[in-house]
Amino acid sequence: MFAASNQLLWSMIGLLLTMGGTFLEAYGITFPWNWSKHGIQTFSLGVTFQIGAVLLVGCLGGKNAGALSQIAYLVMGLTLLPVFADGGGIGYVKLSQFGYLLGFIPGAWICGLVAFKARPRLETLAFSCICGLLTLHLCGISYLIISYIFQWKGTENLPLMQAILRYSWFALPGQLSVVCAVTVIAYILRHLMFY
Repeated sequence: MFAASNQLLWSMIGLLLTMGGTFLEAYGITFPWNWSKHGIQTFSLGVTFQIGAVLLVGCLGGKNAGALSQIAYLVMGLTLLPVFADGGGIGYVKLSQFGYLLGFIPGAWICGLVAFKARPRLETLAFSCICGLLTLHLCGISYLIISYIFQWKGTENLPLMQAILRYSWFALPGQLSVVCAVTVIAYILRHLMFY
């Protein structure tokens, strides 16, 4: 599909996008039918563009570039570089929400795999992003359950169901909005780059 140099380039781009997206909050705008009353207003979606970056590199660079970029991101964060939302360090492994970061690797890989199975159409790219997002959440929820069994740090504040609601269910609407944006961007870029 891609030469090794292209995959390396896409994985570097994915790493930079993921690092930048970690600290960039996603916003939406009010519906057009409300603009006459209140003007155009923005509101927070409650998520960052981090997951959008993970899925975008899968859609544009493929499965290997997507997974490689996220492996590099985790290695950087676990070796004390402050690329995670709350800094970095090996102590992140004991946090109950670390599974969502681990889920970036298979999420990007699945997204890239599905994105290149068919011609780049909006619906196929959206489906690939949703598959990647669901994979990421499955990894995160699995890690949450394991962390509650072993009573790791970060588990004492919330019951398990509330933690799943907080990290997965409540974040999904904002993440699905970001998936819509990623789908459109990936569709346009894939057509501009003729692949």
